[in-house]
Amino acid sequence: MLEKAYLASSFGCFEIIGSELGITSVKRTDKEVCPDAPVPEALLECVQQLDQYFKGKRKNFDLKLDWGGAPEFNKSVWAELLKIPYGRTTSYSAIAEKIGNPAAVRAVGLANRNNPIAIIVPCHRVIAKSGELQGYFYGLEMKRKLLELENPMSFAEQGSLF
Repeated sequence: MLEKAYLASSFGCFEIIGSELGITSVKRTDKEVCPDAPVPEALLECVQQLDQYFKGKRKNFDLKLDWGGAPEFNKSVWAELLKIPYGRTTSYSAIAEKIGNPAAVRAVGLANRNNPIAIIVPCHRVIAKSGELQGYFYGLEMKRKLLELENPMSFAEQGSLF
């Protein structure tokens, strides 16, 4: 049986869904006030690890993931996303090459967009080949903030001197 929990963070309110089989979904909600409900036992570790990540105290997740009936192509892309080190980025074309299908750049982008387990499966670490931030379902500002959290020297917004 799937259970639900919420996490309020400086990055917004996140809804976490999963069961004893693993986490099936981590999505940012548009709720202005994050529901304050008890966290089910099956989701407690995920909530704690995400909270640590958002506070800059965790670089890797150690959680069971449940991609259920997702297409095999998507699963192969998401498996590659899990290999991207904290604070680093890669390109859509590099992922396509790693899964053995260099022509599938757009399909990789679509799989990224359909990633049900945001943050933990770090689709925010995939950028354009040119180095530009591109396509994130929570918007480019959120993508930049996540990358800045992980690597402030490379992704922090430059301030004005005057």
